[in-house]
Amino acid sequence: MSRAPMWRAIVALGVIAASLFFALTQSARLGLDLRGGTQIVLETKDSPVVTADAESTQRALEVLRQRVDALGVSEPSLYRSGQQRIFVELPGLQDPREAAEVIGRTAQLTVHPVQGATDKQDENKGKPAKDGSRTLADPDQNGAFLKLGPTALTGEGVKDADAVLDQQKMSGWMVDLTFRGQAGKDWARVTGAAACAPQGAPERRVAIVLDGKVLSAPGVNADVACKVGISGGSTQITGGFGREEARELAALVKGGALPVPVEVVEQRTVGPTLGADAIAASTQAAIIGLALTGLFILVVYRLLGALATIALALYGLISYAALVALGATLTLPGLAGFVLAIGMAVDANVLVFERAREEYLGARALKSASARLDKPLRTGFGKTWSAVVDSNVTTLLASGLLFFFATGPVKGFGVTLSIGVLVSMISALVITRVLADFAIRRRFVRNRPGLTGITSTGRVRAWLAHRKPRLVHHRRRWFGVSGLLIVVAVAGIGLRGLDFGVEFTGGRLVEYSTSRPVDVDAARTAVTDAGFPRAVVQESGDGDISVRTGELSNDQQHTIKTALAKEGGEVTVERDELIGPSLGDELRRHALIALGIAVAAQLIYLSVRFRWTFAAAAVSAMVHDVLLVVGLFAWLGKPVDSIFLAALLTVIGYSVNDTVVVFDRVREARRRDPAADLETTANKAVIQTLPRTVNTGMGALFILAALAVLGGDSLADFSTALIAGVVIGMASTVFTAVPIAVQLEGSRPAPPVRPKRSGGNEDSGARSPLERRGRARDSGAVV
Repeated sequence: MSRAPMWRAIVALGVIAASLFFALTQSARLGLDLRGGTQIVLETKDSPVVTADAESTQRALEVLRQRVDALGVSEPSLYRSGQQRIFVELPGLQDPREAAEVIGRTAQLTVHPVQGATDKQDENKGKPAKDGSRTLADPDQNGAFLKLGPTALTGEGVKDADAVLDQQKMSGWMVDLTFRGQAGKDWARVTGAAACAPQGAPERRVAIVLDGKVLSAPGVNADVACKVGISGGSTQITGGFGREEARELAALVKGGALPVPVEVVEQRTVGPTLGADAIAASTQAAIIGLALTGLFILVVYRLLGALATIALALYGLISYAALVALGATLTLPGLAGFVLAIGMAVDANVLVFERAREEYLGARALKSASARLDKPLRTGFGKTWSAVVDSNVTTLLASGLLFFFATGPVKGFGVTLSIGVLVSMISALVITRVLADFAIRRRFVRNRPGLTGITSTGRVRAWLAHRKPRLVHHRRRWFGVSGLLIVVAVAGIGLRGLDFGVEFTGGRLVEYSTSRPVDVDAARTAVTDAGFPRAVVQESGDGDISVRTGELSNDQQHTIKTALAKEGGEVTVERDELIGPSLGDELRRHALIALGIAVAAQLIYLSVRFRWTFAAAAVSAMVHDVLLVVGLFAWLGKPVDSIFLAALLTVIGYSVNDTVVVFDRVREARRRDPAADLETTANKAVIQTLPRTVNTGMGALFILAALAVLGGDSLADFSTALIAGVVIGMASTVFTAVPIAVQLEGSRPAPPVRPKRSGGNEDSGARSPLERRGRARDSGAVV
């Protein structure tokens, strides 16, 4: 074994060993959409005295963390995003009302001496007087309106607060407070002043007020000395609280006051059953899709196909290990991206095998000694390097945008797809090559070359050799067909419109599951009678009911749930998404920016790697594919949401990926013969790469079909968009991208080239892609 194969084998074994270590020692972090729970996104707002910046948002985060800890939720997650966003993830919490009420309140806790009481409302109630006193707008537990003195101390002086059972009086629960520093002395002073008043007088009471409402106004005990007060830095709040009331009050008091107000801009709740079903469905789809894909390439490429299947299984292991090693959160779209990346990983293997098959058949036709197995395979790996890199970089450009412009689950899709693309190159160019090199060195295989699968012509290649189609010659015909399809797509967008999801429009979407079947008309009537006549009520999934409205509070959502229970028995919330209007506008704006930057990034990269004419053709075909997919969704009336955006960006990457492979072959042919007719060269390149296009597309479609059938409603639209994108992308490469490139080159040809000197092998697999590209640029060829 030479030095290069030895190093490849060592790298492959090292990667596999590390992957096994991480896969066996760590478990994946599941997003809330897979394990169930509630995610609340808060946005801090400016207060009259504090600006909502990164510092104040971080302080608010620490206050919220203490409140969330007091809720008793296992493994909560809180983190800041940007200057003013706080993400709160609460696994297992299905009713968001409790969490939203507790974590979103400002909790301005103050302590006041009581200066009097009345049973009549004061016309100036709630308004501070010149001396700082005021009469509360709401009565205390006894129905009295208290006149409070100036604030004696605030909740910021509270060091700790716990809900404890009143062991002496057994009259319920109370809250035990511990003060810090000066606050303990202030408490002694205010209680000492109150102790000087007669027993039973209002002035002997001390009011503890939260957000303008009296929580407790206990009278100071008789054993407290006048002007001495309650010392020791601790006290108790009594009032006959229940256990949950005392726990909530302790959480609010302990957390203290938020430095700035917060507003709920997004809220998502997923039931644990839906998450478990999604995991099971996606896992089943991955296994079946991988099995079908493996069987397909096994039939087409025989032994090499079997080795590629092993490499695909190892690809799945390495991708999973990379996810857990990086601590990435696996979401539902991320799981779909993981499954999809398995299908895309077939591409590099198919590209190598088809090129090796082509090299072998060409050498055999010339009766060359290179018709041995090792050289065609080595040449196949060498000559596909630039195509694999270019095509994967274009996909990474699209998925990378999700890191910067997407939020929540879609960002997870970008993570898994990016990891999948990078790992696929390792799988195909390192692991598959190690396995293939090992196999073809065995005497048993050398004596039976037909086992490898690269010695046969293949059905697609045989049909093309027999028919010899002139696909590029009829480009005006293809332009007409593409133009007609675009008109139909645009008409669908204009006439039917796009059904934007709540992510882009703002509002609330709740999916309910009922124990008894409920007719959608009966559900619509129940929701209307509950006071929501404008709500959009639809059937979703296996008898589930989805309700979509503009503004809907948590209490109103509970009202709808109660109304549906009268028709369907026990009702559970399977999915609950609330998006504020400001966030909806932001997401829609970011989606347009992401698509715009994706187009610009692809154009710039391809202009560097190829001529601008080829870049413009690839981007034109990409825009063509995007318009057709969007138009299809418009005609079908399917929702355009963040999951669809993830699918659309994937279509962009896949479309350019497919086109780059053909353009790479055109570039290679023009290096060999720069003076050849471009139409003939392009037509030959299309015919040479069409078997790869078909086989790669079939591999991806197996995975996507499994997702569409088994992935459930949550992945059905995602799979539909990608199936359409893959089919349209394969066709647009042949009938749109290449004809446009030929047309543009005809009107804007490359500069004339110097004749090449003979004697060198321009396409030698030993020369690096950068060297070949450098010589191409020197000769003035298409780069």
